[in-house]
Amino acid sequence: MKVMVVGGGGREHAIIKKLKENKQITELYALPGNGGMANDATLVAIGAKELDKICDFAVENKIDFAVVAPDDPLVLGLVDRLNQVGIECFGPTKNAAIIEGSKKFSKDLMKKYGIPTAKYQSFTDLDKALSYLDEQQAPIVVKADGLALGKGVIIAQTIEEAKQAVVEMMQNGKFGDSGNTVVIEEFLEGPEVSVLAFTDGNIVVPMVSSMDHKRAKDGDQGLNTGGMGTIAPNPYYTQEIAKQCDKLIFKPTIEAMKKEGRTFKGCLYFGLMITKNGPKVIEYNCRFGDPETQVVLPLLKSDLLTIMQKTARGTLDYSDVEFSSDSACCVIMASNGYPESYQKGYVIEQNDNIDGEIYYAGAKLNQGKLLTDGGRVLGVTCTDKNLKSAIKKAYEQIDKVTFDKAYYRKDIGARALKALED
Repeated sequence: MKVMVVGGGGREHAIIKKLKENKQITELYALPGNGGMANDATLVAIGAKELDKICDFAVENKIDFAVVAPDDPLVLGLVDRLNQVGIECFGPTKNAAIIEGSKKFSKDLMKKYGIPTAKYQSFTDLDKALSYLDEQQAPIVVKADGLALGKGVIIAQTIEEAKQAVVEMMQNGKFGDSGNTVVIEEFLEGPEVSVLAFTDGNIVVPMVSSMDHKRAKDGDQGLNTGGMGTIAPNPYYTQEIAKQCDKLIFKPTIEAMKKEGRTFKGCLYFGLMITKNGPKVIEYNCRFGDPETQVVLPLLKSDLLTIMQKTARGTLDYSDVEFSSDSACCVIMASNGYPESYQKGYVIEQNDNIDGEIYYAGAKLNQGKLLTDGGRVLGVTCTDKNLKSAIKKAYEQIDKVTFDKAYYRKDIGARALKALED
């Protein structure tokens, strides 16, 4: 069986490693992948947004199943295109991927169907947005409507800061067309939880919850990043909270999308905040989160390909998805200076006896050597019987991977351990 995975980061590497467990797969391709994946998949130098070339490759190579992992090709309609040329595919169609592609759409959807979220207003007129801010209190959240590489959300501590963010987005074009519309919403407080869920458009099967660490530096200081590490499960996501989310958020979201004629099949990411008034949705993503995938999939006991096929075919069952009761910790090794300026091209050395998984994100092969090629270079993930031992194990293994100018947080999971003690 021939399978291809579209994308090239740590999330895709985690998906590929889990797919490899299925012995029916004879050929596994990564488009474009990265140098660190070369031992796990055949790399194909086609970018994730090169839709024509991806479809041509799939047809010419008689691909049996495709996984579209990143947001851009999903929002651009790659799943629709692949289906049109007869390729079975995991991921939502274009009209369903809008749940991430437009924050205004997702907020309007939640408002219409009574799904708990922050109060908000959306604007296409700069002056009206600025006038609205004059009537609000800080902190307040400003979001670019469209995709912005995870950087289109500003938590403004003052109204002046919020106004500056609106001007940058709407007038100065900081995020291109993605900032033509902005969403301004109330600031929520409480622990954040990420829940990825498989859905075939009829049922929702949540995966293990996780906790991301977005800030660049220890103690949740520094700039926001694409994620410096994750742990799973998230201690704030209790059984009681899980029941509330299933009843008030997960099922209503899938039903709402179906009623709107936008049946969602694939992985739906729920970014949640556990407020004093219960769980609320901060954001939806139309795909696996990164680096959350790097702790969630190692805990999956069921066969990923089978789940993905049933999801695509609308035949998913709760019994298809089983997770381990263990815990997982992923520590991201980044290039010093990330998320701002950093250097590339340093040799990556990896010890052969690593007791865990290495998921490569920013790496390339050059004359047989693996070199750094991005801000987030790789993730070291370990699992164990409890969270404390999984964290300890991950930090023991991280010393077995080296490259010049390497940087990583030393406190991934510390907040979760404290929550378990409280």
